[in-house]
Amino acid sequence: MELDDLLKFDDKGLVCAVVQHFETGQVLMVGYMNRESLDITLRERKACFWSRSRQTLWLKGETSGHVLQVKEIRVDCDGDALLVKCDPIGPTCHTNETSCFYRRVGDDGTVTLDGDGVARE
Repeated sequence: MELDDLLKFDDKGLVCAVVQHFETGQVLMVGYMNRESLDITLRERKACFWSRSRQTLWLKGETSGHVLQVKEIRVDCDGDALLVKCDPIGPTCHTNETSCFYRRVGDDGTVTLDGDGVARE
């Protein structure tokens, strides 16, 4: 079986990519990949995404040096999402937090910071 037989890109040619720390299991970020960024990721073993806001390829760490070294990629049962297990070199979030998911939502809907303590909002 080949990846192309399983993977279902959306109407914009994108597939959701959940990035997880290879060793700890912590969810680091969510991005989107098109066919070209996925091919780069597979070939280079560094996470590459499609920036929906800038409409261009985005190699994670190209400016910050905070690269996501790809260790394993999994496809979900529907073929419409990827799990990209990585070894991060530096923080993943642009706020310098380890994970982009540093805001905790309480039962009452209040949001508190619960990361490395770097982010201010």
